Amino acid sequence: MSQIPPPPTNLRGAVDLSSLVNRPAAPAAPVDGAPAASAPGDVLALPSLYFEGTDANFNDFIDLSMRVPIVVDLWAEWCGPCKQLSPILDRVVAEYAGRVVLVKVDVDANPQLTQAFQAQSIPAVAALVGGRPVQLFVGALPEQEVRDVFAQLLELAAQNGVTGTVTVDGDAGLAPEGEAAEQPEPEPLPPHHAEAYEAIERGDYDTAIQEYKTAIAQDPRDAMAVAGLAQVSLLARLAGKTLDAIRAAAAADPRDAQAQLDVADLDLSGGHVEDAFDRLLSFFPTLDAAGKDTVRTRMLDYFEIVGVDDPRVAKARARLTSLLY
Repeated sequence: MSQIPPPPTNLRGAVDLSSLVNRPAAPAAPVDGAPAASAPGDVLALPSLYFEGTDANFNDFIDLSMRVPIVVDLWAEWCGPCKQLSPILDRVVAEYAGRVVLVKVDVDANPQLTQAFQAQSIPAVAALVGGRPVQLFVGALPEQEVRDVFAQLLELAAQNGVTGTVTVDGDAGLAPEGEAAEQPEPEPLPPHHAEAYEAIERGDYDTAIQEYKTAIAQDPRDAMAVAGLAQVSLLARLAGKTLDAIRAAAAADPRDAQAQLDVADLDLSGGHVEDAFDRLLSFFPTLDAAGKDTVRTRMLDYFEIVGVDDPRVAKARARLTSLLY
C-alpha cells in the first residue's frame, strides 16, 4: 500500500530486465504500430497511448522506452485499490498528450514481469526510461500525487535524453486501447459512493468509511458499498505502518492476534491471497470467542475484497465454516 515506503525514483540500482530482453523464446509480434527504437526527441505515430503488456510482448515496450517514457501499471482483477487507481492513471496519461505511454500488466497472468518489477504489493506503478526500469510508487495515490510523480518522471526522462512524443490518429489516444474514441458520459456514482471515492483520492479513509457505512445503512443490499467499505478499511488499517514493522511484530510474538491480523492485511494487499487466508484460518482455533469473532469478520471483509465468486474465496469460506461449526 502507499504507506509502505516506495523505492527512490531514480535509475541507480533499478531492477535489471535483461532476463526478459534476452530470454530464449520465439520473437514476439511487435506492438501494433510501435516503431523500433531510434533517436530521442522525435515524434512517434502509435495507435493508442494505452497498451496491455505481457511476458510475450514486453520487449517491444523496452525498445519503445528509448524514445518515450513508459508508465507500467501492475494490477490484478481482484484488487480493489487497483480499480481506484486505474482511471486516475488513464486521465493523467491523457493530460500529458503523448509525452508518456501507459502499459497495463495483469500480475496474475504475467509472472515474469511481476518478478522482474519486484511487485510485492499492488497496485504498483513503475516506468521504463531508456530501457531501464524505475520504481515510482505503490498503492492507490490521490490524483494530485500521481500528477506530481509524472512530473518527476518527465524530468528524469529529459535528463536521460528520452523526450519523444506520441501522436495518435484522431482522438484514439485519449482512451485505452479497444475502447471507442467517443464514450458516453458514465452514469454518476450514488452520492455517498462519490463522496467516498473523493475521500479515498485525498487519503481521507475515515470519511470514506463513514460514507460507505451510510450507503449500507440506507440500502443493506448495496454490494458495491459493502465491497468498498472492506477495501477502504484495509487501506485505513495499513495507513502509517511499514512492511518491516508489521513483519517484525508478528515474528516477535506469533501468538499476538493483532500482529497476525496486520500481516494478513499486508499479504492480501500484496496479492498473496491464499497466504492471508491460511494465516488467519490456521490461527483461528487458538483464539477465544472474541478473537474468533474478530477473525471471522476480517475474513468476510477479505472475501468482499477478493470477490465472492473467486474460487479461493469458496475454498476459504468452506474451511471457515468447518471451523465455526
